[in-house]
Amino acid sequence: MTVPSYDEYVASLSRVTAHVDPTVATPDSLAVQAAATSLEALPTVDREMIAAWIERFPDAVPVLGLVVGLSQEKLKNALRQHLGTSSWTRAARVDPMGVAEMLDDEFGLAASLLAQRGRTYTFGDLLVARAGTRVYATSAGTAGRLVEDRIEEIAADLGLTYATRGRFEGRSGRTAPCDLAVPDSGRSAAIVVAAKAFDSTGSKLTDAVREVEEMAAVRKPSQFVMAVIDGIGWLSRANDLRKIHALWAAGEIDGMYTLATLGSFRADLEQAALLRGLLPG
Repeated sequence: MTVPSYDEYVASLSRVTAHVDPTVATPDSLAVQAAATSLEALPTVDREMIAAWIERFPDAVPVLGLVVGLSQEKLKNALRQHLGTSSWTRAARVDPMGVAEMLDDEFGLAASLLAQRGRTYTFGDLLVARAGTRVYATSAGTAGRLVEDRIEEIAADLGLTYATRGRFEGRSGRTAPCDLAVPDSGRSAAIVVAAKAFDSTGSKLTDAVREVEEMAAVRKPSQFVMAVIDGIGWLSRANDLRKIHALWAAGEIDGMYTLATLGSFRADLEQAALLRGLLPG
């Protein structure tokens, strides 16, 4: 199998601070409030009007991200994926309509803005908004579980015996983590798969790379190692993603896939299972 280039792989990717008293106004909070006031004053809510607002207030684009629940980090990743830059001010000045269309196509900005303008919010709504970091952490876990569920569905559909989220034994009794093992984890594992999907960035991506490197380091010659890696969070950790791709290019792992290429994953998983006698020929 010809290993796609790193750029070809990237093209297939689908997404401690000091206490601050939230009741005390800051320059940033005042800027958000001013932007919100101007958004409430828009005579209509459509892409043309939003694009005109972006052109007028390029520094306030993160407020539109807040309308649809995007942190600045996730906004940067979305801009980089769809418009080729993580700078919202640059994108707003060069292509304000492109920013408006991206936020509307991908996140339903116009409908969300229309629904939220002028709404009366309760104290509970306020606390939910302040709990945003916990909400995003849950979403990140859900993204990872989505990929795990998809590869598990494929294994089950092929009729394979498998185990999930365990450790497998490789050379000299050494072990490494895996998210899917066929036919089982432990010593009997013949095929192991890592599933790592992140739409946000952080140390967890480096941890994911370390896990795949461990898998490659302990594998027996008879074991297949695959990795399903997706999410636009990797766009901000290109060096980490390149490390996994380099393992694939060097033949230290047998395949690297995204959700968009799960058809290839299925075919490769089936072929590996046939070679190890785990499916009837």
